[in-house]
Amino acid sequence: MKPLPFRTQRKEHTNRKIMTSKKDKEEEEEGEGVIQGSGKRQKCSFEEGGGDDTELSLKPGLLFNPTTPTSFVVADAFDPDFPIIYVNKVFEIFTGYRADEVLGRNCRFLQYRDPRAQRRHPLVDPVVVSEIRRCLEEGIEFQGELLNFKKDGTPLVNRLRLAPIRDDDGTITHIIGIQIFSEAKIDLNRVSYPVFKENCNQQYDQSAQYFSGGHSPLSQHQDICGILQLSDEVLAHNILSRLTPRDVASIGSVCRRIRQLTKNEHVRKMVCQNAWGREVTGALELMTKKLGWGRLARELTTLEAVCWRKFTVRGAVEPSRCNFSACAAGNRLVLFGGEGVNMQPMDDTFVLNLDAANPEWRRVSVKSSPPGRWGHTLSSLNGSWLVVFGGCGRQGLLNDVFVLDLDAKQPTWIEVSGGAPPLPRSWHSSCIIEGSKLVVSGGCTDAGVLLSDTYLLDLTTDKPMWREIPTSWSPPSRLGHSLSVYGRTKVLMFGGLAKSGHLRLRSGESYTIDLGDEEPQWKQLECNAFTGVGSQSAVVPPPRLDHVAVSMPCGRIIIFGGSIAGLHSPSQLFLLDPSEEKPSWRILNVPGQPPKFAWGHSTCVVGGTRVLVLGGHTGEEWVLNELHELCLASKQDSDQ
Repeated sequence: MKPLPFRTQRKEHTNRKIMTSKKDKEEEEEGEGVIQGSGKRQKCSFEEGGGDDTELSLKPGLLFNPTTPTSFVVADAFDPDFPIIYVNKVFEIFTGYRADEVLGRNCRFLQYRDPRAQRRHPLVDPVVVSEIRRCLEEGIEFQGELLNFKKDGTPLVNRLRLAPIRDDDGTITHIIGIQIFSEAKIDLNRVSYPVFKENCNQQYDQSAQYFSGGHSPLSQHQDICGILQLSDEVLAHNILSRLTPRDVASIGSVCRRIRQLTKNEHVRKMVCQNAWGREVTGALELMTKKLGWGRLARELTTLEAVCWRKFTVRGAVEPSRCNFSACAAGNRLVLFGGEGVNMQPMDDTFVLNLDAANPEWRRVSVKSSPPGRWGHTLSSLNGSWLVVFGGCGRQGLLNDVFVLDLDAKQPTWIEVSGGAPPLPRSWHSSCIIEGSKLVVSGGCTDAGVLLSDTYLLDLTTDKPMWREIPTSWSPPSRLGHSLSVYGRTKVLMFGGLAKSGHLRLRSGESYTIDLGDEEPQWKQLECNAFTGVGSQSAVVPPPRLDHVAVSMPCGRIIIFGGSIAGLHSPSQLFLLDPSEEKPSWRILNVPGQPPKFAWGHSTCVVGGTRVLVLGGHTGEEWVLNELHELCLASKQDSDQ
């Protein structure tokens, strides 16, 4: 099986070859560079100024212009330090370094203003440097701008593109760097981290009024705390960015200098990125355009802005149905399948674009569809991709997997054959870890037997294969439960209709597993009722199934809705932080108009801050034009 096309979302280059050559050194000096690696003699054909002899796509655009002299660098990917093995004449002209001075070195020396410097210049953005490092480690393309320096110390803006080169086996053998250098108009007298408006001396001057005696403010700071002797860059990148958002807010009260650093948006983004992960912060990027990272982190931590609101949308999902499955792909809500009249399995796909001025349900015209089904799961992969698993079809229960790219010119559901799949099932639960790994747990067989197994399918591999997660113990068999991801690879299971001896009872228990461990094991989470103040009360959520479980960016889980025994309200919200040493349930009193009913299969999480509950229902009739939104942060377009 070929690699699934959604891998291109990570901009990976596939099998771009460097053809072998026997050109001599004279041709090399004219632009054809001979490179060596892994025992092979290979050629990468370049022309000064950006020729097109290489198979690497060099279309005019952000980082390539045929009329602009273009520098080329080739690095050996088999060496962990990526040493340079070839540079062209343009590189030598623009940087002032001869080829023999740079071969065998990592390209980071361009970040040093002086050839004898031991560290990069403070004005070089460490966020961009970290992103380059991540792309190299993951074998994906990088594009961006970085401050570099010529050999004589003259600053340059390096519009850089890095692309991996693979051999026939898909192994990355070399990294090609395409560089367009231009003059950098910056003030090199600044000594602070680039995003800070004031340097250390100015901040010390502002704080001088708090000190007396013959000592300077700088020496007073050093006497009080040695950490203040560190540069702004070190404080921001190596210390503050490793703290949690809550801790950063607290440490800002230490002194004015620290407060100025913690108020910086770049620092706050690094803090959130290190605490929540790149995928989560990427989804939150749009929310920060008005709120800013500091306010967003505060609101997601304190939940001070959480509220319900109700709105209606246009269009229709016809024929009418229930027991469908929905999820969010970016800012689009996607609905697939469902149970129609007379238990008819549906196979159509609908999309609601929340970015539209007037959101409207529209049927997606697909080239082919999976067999109709209900009681299945629908999940989102890498923004625009969807994956469907299992459910009840016309001929019984299913265990097939289909993926769809919403952004394709002609969207087509593609079946994924993954070796020995799990047993056919419905009313199971699934989730996505690390952006592309499908996890399936529990459910019910055709014979009505409840399941307790856990399977994983990595959809980024060339030939995805189902793998059962072997554990020495697993939670009781169940259906209608929820799986929530936190900490990138950790999963929280909650609730469901579970087997208890000869009975099947609603469950209110929680279990966790870390699928990043070498030998993952299920553990029951001992949760206590929280004795709180204000809007948070002491309570344990009543047992339920088919409920909503929301994974917040900060790792906490919100539970509400579902089928609950007794007179308990399904609109009541419960909050749990499974990463705490002694996790405690909290009840959240949220203003606004909550939905009367909320089910896990009809609720979507958009951008990490919006929870959309698709309408209500009367009997078998669902009202999908009526949406209730749980806002976890202030609306981006609100004026506050």
